Amino acid sequence: MITQKITRLPAVASSFYPAEKEVLKNELFFYLEKAKLIEKKDLLKILIVPHAGIVFSGQTAAWGFKQLEKNQYQRVILLGVSHYFWFDYAAVFPSSFWQTPLAKTEVDENLAKKIINQKEKIIFDEKPHLPEHCLEVALIFLQLVLKNFKIVPILISNPTEILINYLAQKVADSLDEKTLLVVSSDLSHYPSYNDAIKIDQETIKGILSGKKELFEKAIKAVKEKNYPGLETAACGEKAISTALKVGEILNINSWEKLHYQNSGDNQNYQNKNQVVGYVAVAGYQKIGKKNNQNQIIFLDEKAKKEALKISRLTLNEFVKNKKIPPLLCHNPLLYQPFGCFVTLKKGEELRGCLGEFEPKIPLWQVIQKMTIASASQDPRFSPVAPQELKDIKIEISVISPKKLINDWRKIKLEKQGVVIEKGFNVGTFLPQVAQETGWGLEEFLSVLCQEKAGLPPNCYKDPETKIYVFEVEAFAEE
Repeated sequence: MITQKITRLPAVASSFYPAEKEVLKNELFFYLEKAKLIEKKDLLKILIVPHAGIVFSGQTAAWGFKQLEKNQYQRVILLGVSHYFWFDYAAVFPSSFWQTPLAKTEVDENLAKKIINQKEKIIFDEKPHLPEHCLEVALIFLQLVLKNFKIVPILISNPTEILINYLAQKVADSLDEKTLLVVSSDLSHYPSYNDAIKIDQETIKGILSGKKELFEKAIKAVKEKNYPGLETAACGEKAISTALKVGEILNINSWEKLHYQNSGDNQNYQNKNQVVGYVAVAGYQKIGKKNNQNQIIFLDEKAKKEALKISRLTLNEFVKNKKIPPLLCHNPLLYQPFGCFVTLKKGEELRGCLGEFEPKIPLWQVIQKMTIASASQDPRFSPVAPQELKDIKIEISVISPKKLINDWRKIKLEKQGVVIEKGFNVGTFLPQVAQETGWGLEEFLSVLCQEKAGLPPNCYKDPETKIYVFEVEAFAEE
């Protein structure tokens, strides 16, 4: 529920940055003019920038925000870690405006509502935002380099792995071509100048891996070395972890360090025994990643193995006890918003097969849902009984979004699945059907029309019939 609308006023004007509009604008422009725009064909999706006082971190931050000058994003999701509150949920600022000396920026209330999930502890709460500086320092740069944009500010503090996974999925679902994720974090706090460089390079290496697990291992390794004065390797560690999870979900395959320095590089800062590190990193996405067979890559072998385990545990628990087991999915690829079919076979005989296209929940949850549906809701079969479980073999078919075609002759038999739709009649065949039966294209479509869609066998030639194709990656228990 959205609380009463309030305009968030600046919390750190005159301390982290100048409070006078023209003075602030001139200082920010000074940093931006010294940064360079990197020409990339890929789409910038995630930006990690520092948030200290701009006299220290402003030049590094400017390298990040410089990359937005030719990209007119309409929405920016701001993600940071609270420095003043301790909580186990994600606090989304609900509505209204954020005010700085430069401008007033509107909160995208509609997008904020889509990200909210009370059950998974993603809630509206403006309180942690009011004194916080990490997102405010990012906003002043955004107000200079973007026009007519809205924001969704999010703070986390002590999130569980489950919350990080759900929040990452929600954010990933929101990152269309006009929406950017900006993550706010400084690096090492208070080691010596030379130690900071060593520590920060290890942390940056973890970020550039694009893998949440490797980043967290890098942080752990740094902490175990017990550098004198080191309090944290990254104050926004959990926000960076969430961003890397988003990157894995979106198959972001290019991470680039834009700029690095620490506070000891500032000529006016004399104490090099205690410094703070800063980095700007950009994550770029290539659209339509392909493998050598020119097929869309859905899952790797680890993800397939976990997907089958999720399906098997769900099948056993539901058939025996009519309960859905509370599972924690670990593989980020299973948080992608793909649909799937779950096929149950008993020996060579089909025992159930149902699926869902283009869901609004993560793939691993679709697998659970379709496992239960195939075992208990397929109208062609009676529900699976407990005594049958040992003989049931599970096959999962992960599916791409379906694509409308205008000529049935363009269907790639055995490589594409097909959906026939006319009025309320719908029928679907996976590509495995053609592989297993050896049917030619017209026989394949005739059976699909008649036996699956309940339409005349030649309905695929009817101009009023819609034909969709989709790609599949199928894998089964051994």
